[in-house]
Amino acid sequence: MKKAYQIDERKAINRFRSYLNTNPGNIQMVLPLADLAQRLRHGVSQMLFDTERDLLMLVMSEEIKWLSEEHGMERWGTAPGSVIIHGQKVPIQRPRIRDHAKEAKLGSYELFRLDDEMQRRLWERVMRGLSMRSYDRIIRESPPSFGISKSAVSDRFAIASSQRVEDLRKRDLSKLRLCALLLDGVEFRKELFVVALGIDKTGSKTILGYHQGATENQQVCDQLLSSIAARGLDLRRGMLVGIDGAGGLRTSVRKHCGDRILLVRCQKHKQRNVCEHFGKDQYPYWERKLENAYNLFGYAEAKRALQQIQHELMGVNPSAARSLEEGLEDTLTLHRLRVPESLRKTLRTTNPIESVFDTVRVACRNVKRWRPGDQRERWIGSGLLFAEQKFRRIDGYRELPQLISILDSQFASPKVKTQTA
Repeated sequence: MKKAYQIDERKAINRFRSYLNTNPGNIQMVLPLADLAQRLRHGVSQMLFDTERDLLMLVMSEEIKWLSEEHGMERWGTAPGSVIIHGQKVPIQRPRIRDHAKEAKLGSYELFRLDDEMQRRLWERVMRGLSMRSYDRIIRESPPSFGISKSAVSDRFAIASSQRVEDLRKRDLSKLRLCALLLDGVEFRKELFVVALGIDKTGSKTILGYHQGATENQQVCDQLLSSIAARGLDLRRGMLVGIDGAGGLRTSVRKHCGDRILLVRCQKHKQRNVCEHFGKDQYPYWERKLENAYNLFGYAEAKRALQQIQHELMGVNPSAARSLEEGLEDTLTLHRLRVPESLRKTLRTTNPIESVFDTVRVACRNVKRWRPGDQRERWIGSGLLFAEQKFRRIDGYRELPQLISILDSQFASPKVKTQTA
């Protein structure tokens, strides 16, 4: 619930904005040439900083004049205050105005001291690698500035990151039409995060959500998919679902998506699971053989090559052979559908999620001490959103209409209709 002073501030800002929309006049600030030259001696950025502060003071004076003439209010001296300029607080002597017996809020001043822009800039700079210890020294543009010390930056980042994580949790997904959904669990700082990444029909990627848990068990995956469905995403539309092979993910996907999906088992995870049965001297040999088999375009050829490898493994390491056999058909889903080769580079693995977490690790590299509570969640969510800002369309996005036609034909077949009835 908003407090009384917050309501008064909001009313004052709305009144000021109404004045700006209806006032046909303009404002002019004249700088003497000598004054301008003196300011430029300290650099263009400092000149712009000082000039912006003077301009804000001039705008406040104009509002004071308007309130005096139109609303019968009285000037009432000045008081210490501050405004936000270039992501830092700057002290000023704010003008005051009186409405009969009490002081009235000045809309322009309340607008200029909102720290939304300050929090946005701070969040982006921290995500780009600027540490909170160095923030003051690097960002400070004017000696009187304040509010950018290590503790102040930490507090503001906590607020900004919490807001972004909350926005991600509440993100409306009802208008999103996916052709592929990727799910993977990634370990970070001894914690596991299950992440959902969507690829729409234009080839654009979207972070759908994430959930923190000890393992990729069904309960964690259920909570993630339930959250996604509750925000409007139709999980029962025909699409590909890429997973890393975890049993909890598979069970949860079947539970929430039904039979209107085609599972794609990550080929890189399968190769890793098989090759980890061998030592470092044999690992590259088996990895290369599996990679060559999966690189074959045709379904029959790829399956034949993998079965040959499985037969060879039975004589060397039966456990590795059984690991290859488990879920083998799901690793060949793209081969069976004859998905264009340019699209397979993206859809054959869950690497898009792992590459996102590379960005998360870089963004979080300055955190030296991880504390209990929501710190990990805030930083991970911020890192995911920061990575999302740099997303490009997937390789082979021009072939997506062909993939959509393949999916439509798959789910329009009588066999699938019988299964989903």
